[in-house]
Amino acid sequence: MTTRDGIRSLWSRWTVVVPLLALAALVLSWGRDLPGYAVGLVALLLGGGVLAAVHHAEVVAHRVGEPFGSLVLAVAVTVIEVALIVTLMVDGGDKSATLARDTVFAAVMITCNGIVGLSLIVGAIRSRVAVFNAEGTGGALATVATLATLSLVFPTFTTSRPGPEFSTAQLTFAALASLALYFLFVAMQTVRHRDYFLPVTQEGEIKEVDDHAPLPTRRATTLSAVLLLVALVAVVGDAKAVSPTIESGVEAAGMPHAVVGVIIALLVLAPETLAAVRAARRERVQTSFNLALGSAMASIGLTIPAIALATVWLEGPLVLGLNATHMVLLALTVVVGALTVVPGRATLLQGGVHMAVFAAFVFLAVSP
Repeated sequence: MTTRDGIRSLWSRWTVVVPLLALAALVLSWGRDLPGYAVGLVALLLGGGVLAAVHHAEVVAHRVGEPFGSLVLAVAVTVIEVALIVTLMVDGGDKSATLARDTVFAAVMITCNGIVGLSLIVGAIRSRVAVFNAEGTGGALATVATLATLSLVFPTFTTSRPGPEFSTAQLTFAALASLALYFLFVAMQTVRHRDYFLPVTQEGEIKEVDDHAPLPTRRATTLSAVLLLVALVAVVGDAKAVSPTIESGVEAAGMPHAVVGVIIALLVLAPETLAAVRAARRERVQTSFNLALGSAMASIGLTIPAIALATVWLEGPLVLGLNATHMVLLALTVVVGALTVVPGRATLLQGGVHMAVFAAFVFLAVSP
């Protein structure tokens, strides 16, 4: 066995063991107040779980091909993210009224600016110009903008209930519309217009086959799919375990409670971020966009219906409407995103602009 094969074998064993340890930490820490050293250990396993999730997601993605591979990671993370939001809302009391809004909006900003911007920078450094499919990416951005407006902007202006809240009928409509749009997009992405979401070369030709490595076996793919689910459950659960420490730190620093949602969203979306950057390094920026915009869509299109259903037994208000600052950031994101997508090519400048918008979001979250 060569040194390279030995390293790969060690890495493969590591990506099997760490998700199981992270899941064990979740089981042992669930519902308990953890001392400082335990929080540190859970945080380390959380980081390891993120890296393992990325590895197993790439194995599954390589086997099933694009755009199905990106969809697997985006939907898997979002489903577990929804469970985390509902769990925190049940335990959070009155301060959880804005949790769904804060987390979903943070996910949109992280994916549409942070992940997109970082992917463009990495892709442009690698190839001078990052190339992607404008048709597919434009449709994805339009869907994200519509979902965000229906679910997060309209509640601020509706008048059936006081404050930035939906009435029951309005919330039901937003949930059904979100589901319909999301599944319509998935049908276009995976069946009718699949070629719009495949990576392209610098000359604009579709990269049908990822030739950087041989296809994994069915057995390896099945094992990675199981371990991906284990890793994602562990990542989200461990994020919940460390969230009391995060909340205490945020309060001690005198920052708004919304910062907690931003930090948790950053932790939960870490697998997508790393996977998108690695795809951009392989000159597959379209895959990075599939991950980013697909996660944004899933965060809204699956979270809002789940929260609408959960309100049947959840007590207290559900505040979904964005404030003026957030609406300006959302509008800026849509405009900048559209100008980036239309040419189908982007440079370091576009990546830097997206990162500037993301930095503004983080700064204004800390200092509103």
